[in-house]
Amino acid sequence: MFKKICFLFIAFFISIVSFAQNYDVIIIGGGASGTAAGLASARNGANTLIIEEGPWLGGMLTAAGVSAIDGNHRLPSGIWGEFRAKLIEHYGSQQALSTGWVSNTLFEPKVGNQIFQQMVAETKGLEVNFNTHWKSADYINGLWKVKAEKKGQSLEFWAPILIDATELGDIAASLGVEYRLGMDARDEIGETFAPEQANDIVQDLTYVVTLKDFGQGSDKTIPKPANYDPAEFACACAHADPITDEDPTLDCQKMLDYGKLPNGKYMINWPNCGNDHYVNLVELSPEEREKELEKAKQTSLRFIYYIQHELGFKHLGIAADEYPTEDGLPMIPYHRESRRFRGMVDFTLPFVRTPYDAPSPLYRTGIAVGDYTIDHHHKKNLDAPAIDFIKIRVPSYNVPLGALVPKSQSALILAEKSISVSNIVNGASRLQPVVLGIGHAAGVLASIAAEQQKSLQEISIREVQQALLDQNAYIMPFLDMNPEDPHFQAMQRIGASGILKGEGVPYLWANQTWFYPDRRVTEFELIQGLRPFSDSLEAFWGASGAYLTGERFQVLLNLVSEISLKDLADAWTDAGLPGSFTTEKELNRREVSVLLDRTINPFEREVDWNGDLK
Repeated sequence: MFKKICFLFIAFFISIVSFAQNYDVIIIGGGASGTAAGLASARNGANTLIIEEGPWLGGMLTAAGVSAIDGNHRLPSGIWGEFRAKLIEHYGSQQALSTGWVSNTLFEPKVGNQIFQQMVAETKGLEVNFNTHWKSADYINGLWKVKAEKKGQSLEFWAPILIDATELGDIAASLGVEYRLGMDARDEIGETFAPEQANDIVQDLTYVVTLKDFGQGSDKTIPKPANYDPAEFACACAHADPITDEDPTLDCQKMLDYGKLPNGKYMINWPNCGNDHYVNLVELSPEEREKELEKAKQTSLRFIYYIQHELGFKHLGIAADEYPTEDGLPMIPYHRESRRFRGMVDFTLPFVRTPYDAPSPLYRTGIAVGDYTIDHHHKKNLDAPAIDFIKIRVPSYNVPLGALVPKSQSALILAEKSISVSNIVNGASRLQPVVLGIGHAAGVLASIAAEQQKSLQEISIREVQQALLDQNAYIMPFLDMNPEDPHFQAMQRIGASGILKGEGVPYLWANQTWFYPDRRVTEFELIQGLRPFSDSLEAFWGASGAYLTGERFQVLLNLVSEISLKDLADAWTDAGLPGSFTTEKELNRREVSVLLDRTINPFEREVDWNGDLK
């Protein structure tokens, strides 16, 4: 008996003792940004750990069931582009992903998780602790001490760099990092579309449901939920044109086809009298959050019953084999909004709408791109101030690196939806490809800071951007180029220098910024772009509106740096530009970008957090 008691005591002691492990980078949260951050960090050489409280990777794309991608169809940046390519490989074609009218890329959530799991498994130096709950994070003598728990066992991890990739920014909040929550006041944020007074109203969240077509004649109707009233969903089938705002038409099949997935499944994530649900649970306790999320689940179940019972789609039932949950619903809800922490810069509407005329050239510090319009969900909160988001027209845009770095922390990186962004702009930056891009940049930044043993504020922005380019990511939102182009990096770098600017076009639900690589450059355009790089050009007025020839290019470039015609000819040949460099040739934006990049290399000039040249 004594031996048995000793054995049980020893076993119990072993089960509760902390096991400490060391890493270069720790990421808390294996959602969209956390997964991307882990992949990017490890690929850049850092020994990386992801701590994920659930069994899946991908967050809102998978565990929350939001498997219809909003935007970036023509901006396949970095890990987002890689993920989409693997989806195409799995389903056989891009066309096979275009099953619903809301998106060009729709997929089954479990397939998305499988792809992310595969990507992680193939990445050396990346470890994931699933079903692990973080308990605390403390910064001690230049290292983060993270305590967690898994199956009753206490765990302890150490690393110099920590990334908060939680859905609601819980890590940074626990550390006392200053944040905003809800709508910003107009004068404080500098956005004319914002309400006059600030409030704590966040976007509606959604407990997505994945339905499956079991065939005509099947009856998969769920039991009638409590408090069911069909009037709650009476306008669900009404569709108003978002561009012309014409009177709505009734089409229930179109409502379902919005999120039609491959293999006869449907994503039910419907804002119009559908399963959006209002609750601000950000600052609630875990227990309070669970109670409120159960209400969100009930909203979705009432909507499913309405679809089955009132609309007659009895053959559509909850896809019980999609998620590893008892009720067949996703593991987490779709959070559209989080805490928004105060970073080195604040990403607000002027930097999105008119990046080249904004108060500072933040576009020069871009690390993630997006093209979806600003989209807010507030229909379930009647107290939300009316904002006409359709009128907030924006081009495609990039996210500045400084929005990922809190002012008050030297070794903590913000990811997911918790970056330093205004409430209004969060309506665009919250979307899946952008959040993947934010995570990608967070991972690269973390790996560089860990390797160089520097504070985040000391890291070269240009070095982070170059590492992203090397991983096939965009730093400028130019849709008329892609990483397969041999001159992609040169045009991205010159675009990020501001010498040659893009042209933004607000266009439907896929906004645009064009670089026009084949368009000829004028002398004046070149000199205007070069002025910030040379004091000698400040008063120069000897450039005309004529198209730039090879001869004039060499003459004007010599005002900045001593470059010969032979230097330009050699750079032309080395870059593999078509034809040959001649003094008479009128140069286009591709050619000028490549020659500038290879001769004076303006991207080498460092910029500060505001994008100003150092």
